[in-house]
Amino acid sequence: MRVLVTGGAGFLGSHLLRTLVARGHETVALDDLSTGRRTNVPPGVSLVIADVREQGAVGEAVASADLVLHFAAAVGTRVVAQDPTGTWSRNVLGTAAVLEACALRGRRVVLASSSEVYGPGREGPLQEEDPSLLRPSGRRDVYALSKAAGEAYAIALHRTRRLPVTAVRLFNVVGAGQSDRYGMVLPRFVAAAREGRPLPVFGDGTQRRCFLHVDDAVRAVLALAETPASAGRVVNIGTREEVAILDLAKIVLEEAGGGSVEYIPFARVYGEGFQDPQRRVPDVSLLASLTGLAPRRRVREAVRDLLAAVPAGNG
Repeated sequence: MRVLVTGGAGFLGSHLLRTLVARGHETVALDDLSTGRRTNVPPGVSLVIADVREQGAVGEAVASADLVLHFAAAVGTRVVAQDPTGTWSRNVLGTAAVLEACALRGRRVVLASSSEVYGPGREGPLQEEDPSLLRPSGRRDVYALSKAAGEAYAIALHRTRRLPVTAVRLFNVVGAGQSDRYGMVLPRFVAAAREGRPLPVFGDGTQRRCFLHVDDAVRAVLALAETPASAGRVVNIGTREEVAILDLAKIVLEEAGGGSVEYIPFARVYGEGFQDPQRRVPDVSLLASLTGLAPRRRVREAVRDLLAAVPAGNG
């Protein structure tokens, strides 16, 4: 099978590619390298350097694929806060270009969405049919709204043009190769630990999250791609293992051999009006019923993987 992975030079896209190559599939990555890295693309994978908003390049890449995994997007709270216009354009126009190319050719597609679509006021366990609580004026909600728009368009194309699409809402995927440049909490902690700096805890650290090891995320995405019954569905991908942000920092310090934390107000980092959910937990029963999968890896394993990938002094 020939598989196209948009955003293939990014964190999750590159992990998908490595697994696909190991399974013997022919693979192509499409990436503009704005946040991804050429070195992330595994040997033997064809790389098309293009923006997903370029309809010609997207159409050509989709035409030669049997399966499309659309993971190209503006990612990270820092990117969203600094460039809301670019975030909307990449996530909405880019997603539309990919989905329309797939609909035109009848290609199976898995669309990467986000737990952000539930909104900052929702805690969980969050089910796929729960209503979103989003505000156009929210500082982080432009990202959530852009992801929700992608989902809505995908399901509309499934309904009107029989596009075989599954939208996956990812909850805090973490693991080796994840960059600290875009605001993700665990790689930020690991970079600080490796550089001997205090770990920057935004807010008071009592916020609770469920961090999913990237290996489990990849297994779930590929299993859903192979499950016809998931077409036309939105599916949570995550774990029920909760951890407070401060406790996550303590795990990093334990695995790194010591250190300290520094508390930083959200407003200092992202500006006034930034809202962070106190708790976000997924209901993953739909994923289990469709695929029979459950997470195998724990958050401490992801911490170890990230620490092993970031040499001391080189965060």
